[in-house]
Amino acid sequence: MKLNNLKPAEGSTHARRRIGRGPGSGLGGTSTRGHKGAKARSGYKRKIGFEGGQMPLQRRVPKAGFKNINHKEYFPVNLSALQALADEKGLSKIGLAELKEAGLIKKNVLVKVLGNGELKTSLTVEANAFSKTAEEAIKAVGGNTTII
Repeated sequence: MKLNNLKPAEGSTHARRRIGRGPGSGLGGTSTRGHKGAKARSGYKRKIGFEGGQMPLQRRVPKAGFKNINHKEYFPVNLSALQALADEKGLSKIGLAELKEAGLIKKNVLVKVLGNGELKTSLTVEANAFSKTAEEAIKAVGGNTTII
């Protein structure tokens, strides 16, 4: 068997319909395009979103919202989570590496420490941002905050 001997299975292929070859073919005249209208003309290309002259959906639906290209998405970490991590591992300094190791954050995320929970031990915390209440709570127990 060679490549030049290969043929498709019996009945799997069909001859294409040759439209517009005169009235005797049964597919002459309008050549399956119907009568008049844009689709019957030569050179017709459907415009994306065109609804036959009806107001298209993308123009009927109002524009909404605003996407700030300078927006930074912070991953929140609460003081209660920091306290639990400090108690569990016996840490006095918590940074992004410790949070990632503990599974609290994923890599390459910006972290914001929030003031939810209570801090009992003095900690040095490194993060990308702090809420006002979190910063006050950390300093109230004698800790330090460092913005990366």
